[in-house]
Amino acid sequence: MFIHILSFLFVLLEVVVLFNAIIIVHELGHFLAARWRGLFIEEFGVWFGKPIWKKKINGVVYSLGSIPAGGFVKLPQLAPMDIIEGEADIPRETLPPISAFDKTIVAVAGPLFSFSLAVVFACLVWVVGKPTSEMDTTTVIGYVEPGSPAEIADLRPGDRILEVDGHPVQRFGGMVNSISWFVLRSEGETIPFKIERDGKILTKNSGWVKEKRKGWQRADTRHVRIAPALTPRLGAIQPSTPAAEAGLEPGDIITHVNGKAIFATGSLQEVIKQNPKIPVNLTIRRGDNWFNCTIQPRMLPGEKDEPAQPRIGIVWDIGFTISHPDPVQQIVDSTMSIVNTIGALVSRKSDVGAQQLSGPVKIGQVYFEMLKSEQGWRLALWFSVLLNVNLAIFNLLPFPVLDGGHIVLAFIEAVRRKPVNLKVLEMVQSTCALLLIGFLLYVTFFDVQELPWRQLGSKAGDSASKPAVSPATAK
Repeated sequence: MFIHILSFLFVLLEVVVLFNAIIIVHELGHFLAARWRGLFIEEFGVWFGKPIWKKKINGVVYSLGSIPAGGFVKLPQLAPMDIIEGEADIPRETLPPISAFDKTIVAVAGPLFSFSLAVVFACLVWVVGKPTSEMDTTTVIGYVEPGSPAEIADLRPGDRILEVDGHPVQRFGGMVNSISWFVLRSEGETIPFKIERDGKILTKNSGWVKEKRKGWQRADTRHVRIAPALTPRLGAIQPSTPAAEAGLEPGDIITHVNGKAIFATGSLQEVIKQNPKIPVNLTIRRGDNWFNCTIQPRMLPGEKDEPAQPRIGIVWDIGFTISHPDPVQQIVDSTMSIVNTIGALVSRKSDVGAQQLSGPVKIGQVYFEMLKSEQGWRLALWFSVLLNVNLAIFNLLPFPVLDGGHIVLAFIEAVRRKPVNLKVLEMVQSTCALLLIGFLLYVTFFDVQELPWRQLGSKAGDSASKPAVSPATAK
């Protein structure tokens, strides 16, 4: 128990360090640009809340707060940010004015540093590699949920999807050229799928469903209820089970169940669930050899508090390969993910709304889940590319309080050839800051509901009632 607590705390520390480093590098960009352009810097703070350390060096206050949530730079000459950073100690009226050009340079520096850090992370991923699953490389259907829109449209396991809603696809999951994204992003009553089946090119028009949720829960998005083809390879055989008694071994691949080819790990359990008292005939590939065996499922206990259910006692090998994606492609894919999300948000017909976005809580959860896995640091480095590009682009949006808003105000000042009225600017900044804080609280409300308050652990491979379908989200 003590070791589990230490492991949990260590992973949590990794999340805090990595998340804070990303925010602080962004703020460091503003700080260094302000030093270069000769702006008055009141304070450079790491973390928020009541300071646990503060010191003035060469006219700049450096502080360490008590809430580990990023950092800030107080630049009174840039724009009033009192509602977020607190009131300035020196009246702004007494400070010399700065040019619109200097304001633009300081505002752009934060996103530029975030983007540069994304490039650094992308290069690290290129060197150390990224864990890649079959979902990242296949467009073959492995499972179709019975009674689902996909089954009604005659989509079948083994079909290779070429296009979804008129868009070519390269992978099953993700937000760039993926099946799940184009299903989610579709806007029609049906979704056309161009598929390859037995050497023929066919088009199938599928309906879609959305899960009904309660009003306070995050709204669902479109699904057709399919899952990717994953090699049904055995990772472990549980002792004293039908699979062990039949002589199955780790590394064996189940190719057919009762003479029918399977393309996903959940297909076996579907057959067992439908007829738990009837033996299943399995075709097994072991290396270059093939053989058949017949196994009688029996009731086996589930993990932790899960009830017993009919199984044969195997754990699937959900293997990963290590790929080394080109840094440029990583940046392009990350940028397209953000652009796709913004496009979906502004479309009136899209199911993607503010509810589907995520805030710091969800980002921290994603980092935590990644870092506690076997390939944790590789996954976290890859996710950091996306997060830094996201931070750069989001901050460049032309909204007051954000860096893009500062750039717009500097442009207005340059055109008018005089600064925006300070009282007006304070009112605009305060109003927009409250809106931004409200938005963050809104998405955090939904993020908190999805936190894994109870750790369920990983299930035995053939104990799931059905394989996961392919719901994509914009998060």
